[in-house]
Amino acid sequence: MTSPHPTTDAPRTVVETDVLVVGSGPAGSAAALALATYGVRTLVITKYGRLADTPRAHITNQRTMEALRDLGVEEEVAAQAAPQELMGNLVYCTSLSGEELGRLHSWGTRPDRLADYTAASPSRICDMPQDLMEPVLLHNAQSRGAKVRFDTEYLSLTQDDDGVTVRVRDRARGDEYDIRARYVVGADGGRSQIATDVGLPLVGRMGVGGSINIVFEADLSHLVADRPSVLYWVLQPGADVGGIGAGLVRMVRPWHRWLIVWGYDIDGPAPDLTEEYALSIVRKLVGDDEVPVRIESSSAWTVNHLYAEQYSAGRVFCAGDAVHRHPPSNGLGSNTSIQDAYNLAWKLAAVVKGQAGPGLLETYSAERAPVGKQIVDRANQSIGDTARIFDALGLLDAADPEQMVAHMAARKEATPEAEKQRAALREAIAFKDYEFNCHGVEMDQRYASTAVVPDGTPPEEPTRDPELYSHPTSRPGAKVPHAWLTADHRRQVSTLDLVGHGRFTVLTGIGGEGWVDAAAAVGGELGLEVASAVVGPGRAHDDLYGDWARVRGTSDGGALLVRPDGYVAARWAGPVDDATGALGAALRTVLDRA
Repeated sequence: MTSPHPTTDAPRTVVETDVLVVGSGPAGSAAALALATYGVRTLVITKYGRLADTPRAHITNQRTMEALRDLGVEEEVAAQAAPQELMGNLVYCTSLSGEELGRLHSWGTRPDRLADYTAASPSRICDMPQDLMEPVLLHNAQSRGAKVRFDTEYLSLTQDDDGVTVRVRDRARGDEYDIRARYVVGADGGRSQIATDVGLPLVGRMGVGGSINIVFEADLSHLVADRPSVLYWVLQPGADVGGIGAGLVRMVRPWHRWLIVWGYDIDGPAPDLTEEYALSIVRKLVGDDEVPVRIESSSAWTVNHLYAEQYSAGRVFCAGDAVHRHPPSNGLGSNTSIQDAYNLAWKLAAVVKGQAGPGLLETYSAERAPVGKQIVDRANQSIGDTARIFDALGLLDAADPEQMVAHMAARKEATPEAEKQRAALREAIAFKDYEFNCHGVEMDQRYASTAVVPDGTPPEEPTRDPELYSHPTSRPGAKVPHAWLTADHRRQVSTLDLVGHGRFTVLTGIGGEGWVDAAAAVGGELGLEVASAVVGPGRAHDDLYGDWARVRGTSDGGALLVRPDGYVAARWAGPVDDATGALGAALRTVLDRA
């Protein structure tokens, strides 16, 4: 071991691993979990002495839950999370104990939208605070073989043809040493030093707004239990530097742990976050001074609009907030971070194991960078859309707080003007569907890269708003559609349960047995597992509801080749003369094995 106080000429300690993950947030912990699940030697370092100690990110959408389902931790997450039925009453009010201005059914809880969410996935959206999510991800990663070093700070890196040498500091001992890895995952957050060190091109800017988080404990069940929700928006004209006084009260644990988001002027100094200041904000937004309150923590942060155009440089791959930085609107942050890791991990595993060429790793940026840009733009757009509510209430054409309050109260009058105001407010709140029911953005990420083999069909034309509604398709580059099947003539399973698990899968029907033979032959030739499933009467899986036949996009004798991350890599609409040749060519393309 290296001395705690090494001399300058002492030999450097070198720790070796296949993949080094820097950061233990949602992206880093998910990467470690997936890599360990796939049998890759993985080391995680974090400069902190513990995992997240504040709830920060929380909305966990269906696509993320599908990834966690495949990685074997969905049930553990769902057991700790607040379920969908407690998430649905988005409230606009003057305080939690004050007057309500309007409500919105959010996160798919309106009856017609609930049907959309239920049909789209075997998994449910839920609310899982980050300080509960990270332990599930990282502890399961450790149980599957990943190594974790806390109090270990990234300093620098150098790359060569065979790997990456990373210089780190042990913050407990004070000494420095090297870690040698074949690949590095930079998941070091919104101030990523790794993204800077490898020169990833970033578009946009940091610090477009200032916010404060206040975490507190208080029993507010008497104010919210009859309108359960994750988010309560409070409008108090004159209560902040901007005049409108917009704040957010977020449920962390029903109904005793909470987080307030409150803005401040980004062009001035951040407020002095004393306990007295934090308590004054809580009192304003709760509106009931009799409720005992315990301030747990407070912190300042900035609203950002920044994304990377490229996610990798050489053997270094960045994920999560390192490459997309945006406000929490739409609840897309940790979801996109976990999905980054899920996309990257199977590709790293295939290359590390010698099953794929290095070209496969280039598809990570090609597939995920467009998603990152989309969610950064969407989250910031949702902040801008809130102005429609302010406008409907008459808050944008008044500067005096008393005048603002009078404008808000005017909607109660029996006048034509007030009727128009009420209609405008209803429309403005309904428009927030684009933030709180944005199902298409959450579920319909489409990939175009060399890890997808086009089948010559044009992109599907959405029949409804593509941001609000999911449009499942089996076209290559889309996530394989969910449909309920029966297994062993009785048990219900999703089509998503047939795929994933770190291997490619061929899905076919009666008459497609040639694809099953091809999967075994090509898998043996390429040295990897290619699973297969035949769906139909008398087979191990049957489509008794007929839902799979409607969404599979093939005849019984056709086939889908599905990647380890559940995305369709190739599609054959019907039988082909040489299934082995067709499947082998597709896999060689995807895996860079030409």
